[in-house]
Amino acid sequence: MPNAFAAYLAAHHGDLDAYLGSFFEDKTDRADLDDYLYGPLRAFTANGGKRHRPLICLAACRAVGGDPARARSAAAAIEHFQSAALIHDDIADHGELRRGKPCLHRVIGEGLAINAGDYGLILVTDVVLRDAGLAEHVKLRVLGELTTMTQRTIEGQALDLGWVRDGRFDLTVDDYLAMATLKTAHYSGAVPLAVGAIIGGGSDEQVEALRSFGLDTGLAFQIQDDLLNLVGDAGDKDYRSDITEGKRTLVAVYALEHAAPAVRKELEAILRAGSSDEAVLDRAVAIFEETGALAAAHERALALVARAKKTLASVELDDAGRSLFMDMADFFVERLQ
Repeated sequence: MPNAFAAYLAAHHGDLDAYLGSFFEDKTDRADLDDYLYGPLRAFTANGGKRHRPLICLAACRAVGGDPARARSAAAAIEHFQSAALIHDDIADHGELRRGKPCLHRVIGEGLAINAGDYGLILVTDVVLRDAGLAEHVKLRVLGELTTMTQRTIEGQALDLGWVRDGRFDLTVDDYLAMATLKTAHYSGAVPLAVGAIIGGGSDEQVEALRSFGLDTGLAFQIQDDLLNLVGDAGDKDYRSDITEGKRTLVAVYALEHAAPAVRKELEAILRAGSSDEAVLDRAVAIFEETGALAAAHERALALVARAKKTLASVELDDAGRSLFMDMADFFVERLQ
């Protein structure tokens, strides 16, 4: 039976496209600005992913009895943050393709791409500030959520990049979980849901339950992304790139913790090498399998989803919203099955 959350994403994927694109209309008579800023951002935004972050923001607003249209600016702010983060991530990771097209810095150069990403970050607050439909006290609360989300994500990115730069392999599973919670779980789950509930007039109990649910499912989402990179579609452009880039994923950290000394040394060498040789990548995945790292990561994702569902079961939401979020939790871990 098809997952209802996947169907929801497919049905509503394009709902915000025109609104999102409207922020990149040339606001001056200078054609150069459309060439160097608005046009590239408009194209990047149009080539969107599943839009799950803005769509769950709207769904959370509805689930607590609010009008989802009122959450449109906050949903757009979160999607603009996602775009900015991806543009900057691709530069930091020396990426080539994003969603099947050349990364923005490959199209317009690193300097202009950094600038475009910076513009996306400004929109995170500007979109909400300019929303005349939000009461001032709601607006301030939402802006606080969005700025904290931005800070947490940047902190997580600093850990992720810094560990690779410094060749750090003295990491624990708890280190990884803390980093991934900061880098991914806040903006991919917790804050979209909390903000939607705030705008919808939800109680503190509803807001915090949805936030907790989003932290757990957002972390499960990242863990499954790590697994998909290793054992998902071999035709995917990023297949096993985490090994080539030496990423400290949950799988890698767990394997390093549990491998015999000689195997740990071998895995460290692979993660340092930057190799894309198929045999080398296969060997790394074999080590992940032998140490139980793949199974442990999947089990962790399932446990997070189970805890998230338990959290949501005890809070008052409309039936359709609760059902959608339960299916969302399943969807985040079913992608590998």
